[in-house]
Amino acid sequence: MSDQPHDAHVDRADPRVGDLSEGRILRAILSRLGTSGAEVGPGDDAAVLRAPDGRVVATVDTLVHGPDFRLAWSTGFDLGFKAAAVNLADIAAMGARPTCLLVALAMPDETRLSFVEALADGLRAGCDSLAPGCAVEGGDLTVSDTLTIAVTALGSLDGRAPVLRSGARVGDVVAVAGELGLAGRGLALLFDRFRNAAGQPTGVTIELLADAERRDLAAQLRPEPPIALGAVAARTGATAMMDVSDGLVLDATRMAEASVVTLALDAQTDEALGGGEDHALLATFPADVTLPTGFRQIGRVVPQGAHPVLVDGEPHTGRAGWDPYRDWDSTRG
Repeated sequence: MSDQPHDAHVDRADPRVGDLSEGRILRAILSRLGTSGAEVGPGDDAAVLRAPDGRVVATVDTLVHGPDFRLAWSTGFDLGFKAAAVNLADIAAMGARPTCLLVALAMPDETRLSFVEALADGLRAGCDSLAPGCAVEGGDLTVSDTLTIAVTALGSLDGRAPVLRSGARVGDVVAVAGELGLAGRGLALLFDRFRNAAGQPTGVTIELLADAERRDLAAQLRPEPPIALGAVAARTGATAMMDVSDGLVLDATRMAEASVVTLALDAQTDEALGGGEDHALLATFPADVTLPTGFRQIGRVVPQGAHPVLVDGEPHTGRAGWDPYRDWDSTRG
């Protein structure tokens, strides 16, 4: 976090988390998360959750200041909403219904309580908007020099079999639900327009952006994946599915390799093929199935060839997608 001038009034109205007890911070968070839907919710050593069909779908994702977000660009609300969205998308990609989140926060002492409260508001709004009935049911608080948000998401298959990335079959239709390319354009916009001469991130001035640019930015900072369509796809007969988090070509490659097939995709824009953090749902369906509303066909599954993914019949030679170990420029903001 950037240093802030000392102001006794600000300290009283919006204290640093380093000056508060864990209990005080926790009470501020819980007061904003809404009513628990668990048998035993937040406040005990662990939550007690219902698993109607005896199985639980589980995933975890971590957002770290630096490679995953920059505080100069994201509000606390944005980060809470995004932390919910990216985890809910992984549950949806299994054909499951999200049921709860467990959230661990590691924060520098200088973090303001208002930021933590805004983050909690974003978590609640993300659940309410994208997966009604899902809620934060527990978590952990600790200190760190680097702001880190780790979220575990749980979901229910409601009696269905999980939809795996390894189930695509030759002859299936390849389809996608959600937007492709917007989040990648939004990230490029941040790096191109909102950094100073030294490369450090600066505040975002929304007024400087055109409507299309604002849409791209929103897709990056506060994504809205089509969570409900995961279960819909499963009920419709999807044979394989996954969350497009690292770019269409890279994630389609993972599906193709897991299924031992080749995915032959139709032409897409460069941003759609190689951009990351779309959190769309990539799925395959039998050719005789009517695609669910919200999905659109973008290709077909063909026998495994020399390349796992083809675009208009040719191997893709552009940017494959986002890899934090390769692509993070280590410029902290």
